[in-house]
Amino acid sequence: MDLLPESFETILLERPEPHVLVVKFNRPEARNAMNTQMGADMKMVWEQMYVDPGDTRCIILTGTGDKAFCAGGDLKQRNNMTDEQWQQQHALFERGMMAMMDCPVPVIAAVNGAAFGGGCEFVCGADFAYASTTARFALTETSLGIMPGAMGTQNLPRAVGVRRAKEIILTATPFGAQEAFDWGLVNKVCEPDELIPAALETARKIASNGPIAVRQAKKSVSMSTQLGYHTGYLYEIEAYNRMVPTEDRLEGVRAFNEKRKADFKGR
Repeated sequence: MDLLPESFETILLERPEPHVLVVKFNRPEARNAMNTQMGADMKMVWEQMYVDPGDTRCIILTGTGDKAFCAGGDLKQRNNMTDEQWQQQHALFERGMMAMMDCPVPVIAAVNGAAFGGGCEFVCGADFAYASTTARFALTETSLGIMPGAMGTQNLPRAVGVRRAKEIILTATPFGAQEAFDWGLVNKVCEPDELIPAALETARKIASNGPIAVRQAKKSVSMSTQLGYHTGYLYEIEAYNRMVPTEDRLEGVRAFNEKRKADFKGR
């Protein structure tokens, strides 16, 4: 797959090194807020990655600039929208979020600034997240007379616990990177100039592992909160057995015994 940066109006795609794709919210003049076009662009990116990720083995999701990761829905565009227009736009956001969560390739959110509303929900929907010390988080929807509608009420409790999630959502109060780390929303806090290098280092580690193994493990872990313990284990074994007949499994064991780095092909 060849997803070129110029293919999208509001999303910037970069390939800093083999097997790693960086997806950037790219409306810095609007704090990377999501308008209708960005909803359509995001939906297309994640759907294409689901259909054929090509040689992409890890994705970093971040924002352009140093002020905002994503400020959520563009309230200037949403001002005076009809009910029908609002719901049609939100349907794009809904499908984009589900497509990202269904992406077979691991997604690391690198939160470089404000992640409010839907932006915070993208952080919650990623596989895990790193944050700059300057990052700020909030689910502000209840202060606008609405509520989170991009899996926020489902993903946030899984990250920080139900009681903390209720406090965050019901008060709509912003919080900082250290609190996000302490509560389990992000895995690491970095100095601003170290955020992307740290995310790239982790992406590089993931990309060096067997791509089929990584994808199967991601699916199995994701199901752990949705299935009973025994059923989840049956799912794990089904995912495990998918790797037994692969070339990558043979290469991994061979490389270990030959004391060299494995050269995985995704086959």
